[in-house]
Amino acid sequence: MRRSVSAAGVGLERGVFCSLDDLKTALDEWIKTWNEAARPFKRTKTADQICHYCDRISGPAH
Repeated sequence: MRRSVSAAGVGLERGVFCSLDDLKTALDEWIKTWNEAARPFKRTKTADQICHYCDRISGPAH
C-alpha cells in the first residue's frame, strides 16, 4: 500500500492545480490514503546510539 501512497505524493509534488480547491481536494485524498495504511513508528536505534551519533556530529569538526 505504501507504494501507491508514494505515487499519490508524486502526483501532488508534480501536479498542476488550476485552483486552490483542486489542491485541497488532492491533499485530502492523499491524507486519506496515507492514513488508511498508517503504521506505528518503530525505533531502530537505542537512545544511547542516537546520543553517540549526536555527540559525534556536534564536535568541533562540524
